[in-house]
Amino acid sequence: MRKIISILIFMSLAGLPSWARFVLSAQSDDYELSNYEDEEDNHRHSNKGNSRQSTSWGRDTTRGKQIPLPMGVFQWKIDPRLGTVIPSENTDTAVHNFQNWKLQEGMTGNFSHTGNTGSARLSRIFIERKVDKELIFLSPLDYFRGGISNFLFTNTKSPITNLAYHSCGNKQNGEERVRGNFATNINKISGVGFLLDYNYARGYYTNQQNSQFGGTVYGYYRGERYSMHAYINANHLKNAENGGITDDAYITQPWKYQQKFGTSDIPVNLNSTWNKNDDETYYLTHRYNLGYEREIIVPDSLKPKAPSDNELLLNLADSIRTTLSKDSVARKLAVDSLRKVWENNLVNPTEFIPVASIIHTFQMHNLNHTFYDQGNNSSFYTNQYWGKSSNIEDQTKVMSIRNTIGLAMNEGFKKWVKMGLTFFLTHEYRKYTQPILLEETLTKSSDSENDIFVGAEISKRNGKWLHYDVNGEFCLIGTNVGDFNINGQGDFKFPITKKDSATFTLKANITNTKPTYLVRNYRNAYFNWNNNNLSNEFRTGLQAEIKYDRTRTKLLFAWQNITNYTYLAMQNTQKNGASAESTIPADFTHDAVIRQSNASIQVFTAGIQQDIIWKIFGWENQITFQHSTQKDILPLPSINIYSNIYLQFRIAKVLRVQLGGDIRFFTKYYAPDYMGALGMFAIQDTNHKRMSIGNYPIINAYANFHLKHCRIYVNASHVNAGSGNMFLAPHMPMNPMSINFGLSWNFFN
Repeated sequence: MRKIISILIFMSLAGLPSWARFVLSAQSDDYELSNYEDEEDNHRHSNKGNSRQSTSWGRDTTRGKQIPLPMGVFQWKIDPRLGTVIPSENTDTAVHNFQNWKLQEGMTGNFSHTGNTGSARLSRIFIERKVDKELIFLSPLDYFRGGISNFLFTNTKSPITNLAYHSCGNKQNGEERVRGNFATNINKISGVGFLLDYNYARGYYTNQQNSQFGGTVYGYYRGERYSMHAYINANHLKNAENGGITDDAYITQPWKYQQKFGTSDIPVNLNSTWNKNDDETYYLTHRYNLGYEREIIVPDSLKPKAPSDNELLLNLADSIRTTLSKDSVARKLAVDSLRKVWENNLVNPTEFIPVASIIHTFQMHNLNHTFYDQGNNSSFYTNQYWGKSSNIEDQTKVMSIRNTIGLAMNEGFKKWVKMGLTFFLTHEYRKYTQPILLEETLTKSSDSENDIFVGAEISKRNGKWLHYDVNGEFCLIGTNVGDFNINGQGDFKFPITKKDSATFTLKANITNTKPTYLVRNYRNAYFNWNNNNLSNEFRTGLQAEIKYDRTRTKLLFAWQNITNYTYLAMQNTQKNGASAESTIPADFTHDAVIRQSNASIQVFTAGIQQDIIWKIFGWENQITFQHSTQKDILPLPSINIYSNIYLQFRIAKVLRVQLGGDIRFFTKYYAPDYMGALGMFAIQDTNHKRMSIGNYPIINAYANFHLKHCRIYVNASHVNAGSGNMFLAPHMPMNPMSINFGLSWNFFN
């Protein structure tokens, strides 16, 4: 009889997993068992983020209660070369100082620009300027075009849509920007999304309109063994060029003119001139992890509690339990058999430990840059190499394909492995197509370049106190053979008191690069560069930052040394009869050339950021000091200031209100001029009298509101507009005072 009972027990339970046995035993009224189920469920939530799946079989299980929609967003960036994940803050939904998000001059006013939103811009803070070797036409347009290195991938608990609208002015001179961002998860480790962005700025001054449209589609998968990020971006950027106003006195000395001029009445130097850029980026990075499974040591408090004898017997048929209740020896044998089955079916949890990774990154970029001039503007330029001044259309195409293969030993797969080590190999192919005049016939020519780089990276990204990343690559074969760059950054947290600490960050870089192809060889109707004798540019930089969150203090120190600095410079020719003291653009013909300095240039930077918060009062301050040892070649303002004073409070505990005003200010300097036919900034011609700008405050007043998922602002920009040196670039006056309005709304589906 005992053998028969044992066989029946094993036959009834052998095919059932442990969770099924516990579900069956839930029919018992034993309180201890139901308590264990709750504990197991909580443990499952805390470790895997999900609970048991169940079915309602068509019944209403909500019992009249509305189930809250889960909300939560996590975002990150990736390193374009190796696809390394970099955690990032969700800046798209930031509430504080939301009124500054649309501003062309940036959140803290560090950018100079040529006019309205979407126009070309350049940071006055030298260490913020990005060196883009190939996309020289797109670098000044980074207000709208962010690129893969700044893109935020999104993981969200519920599908999220963000719609934003910004506007100012009227139908004649206004600006509008509409932005839509959608993200959804396929499951907990994969998701997709897209971003649509449209900006249209008519411009307060003549021939200044900008039209820009961009779209991005992305997807990701972040599994234990395989991970992938894919990104496709396309932009259509069209910018009108007016060459600046014909006389700065319309702004600086308006009393010289008997007639009062509105901004749209002031004459400009160019008409019917545009720069159009169509660019596409295709990006894929993925990696496969090699490793092993390791058992997780579970604390006794989290281990499953052994079931009681009655709980074990509940899994048996009623007839068997009736028989066992009459035979104590058979009952003990049955319980022992059931307990052994339960113990044998316990599985210790495991985790995957990635030891090494195989990495592949693909990036393809297409740029179609077209310069149009249909306004008979040839008198503005010194040279004209081809075409009719009423119908010039010059097209330059750039295509680049970059493949990187890497092998990484991952950090932390053993306790003694305190850092990660990666070796990689990169091949880059570039093709350039642009117009050329051959025997009085305008045709197209193409040139291509190939480079092979080898590189390595050492990094420590885990841990609480110390993180660092040092990487470098060297061009082994190709057009740019001998080029190299070494970059390092690290941060260390050191304790101030028992409860808080300060963070010290250090960055360093050494680069040796050949000037890009378009710097050496570029042609359109008004320019013809042949600079193949340029030397490699050598840069060394060091930057240190100390941040203490408790006092809201940040200190910055930076030093850069540049040898063979390569730059774009204006080379103007004074017209007959013009005064030698003139700075009026109409008194010159204009040209821009590439130059290279033999001198060693140093740039020193020091900055302090101090925020003061007391109850509802806030005062944010940022001051940056700069010094360039060659101001004629690399002009920079000595001081940049941003200060923001506000009151922040809540109404009825749900409406967040921020009321305040801010000011932007920089000292006088000979700011770079802007060459519209190139869409790039160039230093002013030092052979003629130059125009200085600065020592002019820009004051804004704003009201910023946040209610649940909605953000709204009203911003009176440049409230102090009037006569004065109100320029951010030579001959390019600022917009007058305008009322800006913005709205951003998050929708969770």
